[in-house]
Amino acid sequence: METIAAISTAIGNGGIGIIRMSGPKTFEIIQKIFRTQKKNKIKIEEIEGYTIRYGYIVNAKTEEILDEVLVSFFKNPKSYTKEDMCEINSHGGMIVEQLILEECIQNGAILAEPGEFTKRAFLNGRIDLSQAESVIDIINSKTLQEEKAASEQLQGFLSQKIHGIMDKLLDGMADIEASIDYPE
Repeated sequence: METIAAISTAIGNGGIGIIRMSGPKTFEIIQKIFRTQKKNKIKIEEIEGYTIRYGYIVNAKTEEILDEVLVSFFKNPKSYTKEDMCEINSHGGMIVEQLILEECIQNGAILAEPGEFTKRAFLNGRIDLSQAESVIDIINSKTLQEEKAASEQLQGFLSQKIHGIMDKLLDGMADIEASIDYPE
C-alpha cells in the first residue's frame, strides 16, 4: 500500500492545521522533512508510538524551515489506520498547510482521497462498515441528537446489536436443521 497524506483540518484560516500521513513510508518521509529544535534529523529507530515531538518541517532539498510544528507519532498496529502514522500540527492557514503537504508528497507520499484514512481503518480491520459510515455522520451532524447517534454507532453499539441478532438467527437455524435431520 502507498503512503498517503492529506490536510485533515477544514479549509480556511485557523490557529492550528493538521496534516496527516499514513502508510509504510510514513516515518521515512517524516525523517526527511522534520528537524528537532537542535536542527537534527529524527532517527526512525528512536521513534516511539504515542509520542509528540517539537521541531520544524523543512524543505528536504534546501533545509529551509517551512513551519514550527508538533509531530504526533503512531506505530502500527496501534493507530487509526493500523499503519504507521503521524500527524503534523502546524500553524493554521492554507499556504503553510499546503507547503507541508507538498513536502510530504515530494518525498514519497501520495495525496489521500476523501475518506481514505477511514477506508484504511476499515480495510485493516480496525472498524467495521457501520463504524466507518458513522464517521461521516459525525462530521455532517447538525444537531446534538444526530451527533450522539453517530457517536454510538462509531462505538459499535449498532454492530453489537446486529451480531446479537445474527447469533439468535444462527441458533434458530441450527435448531431447525437438527429437527430436520433428527425428526424424532
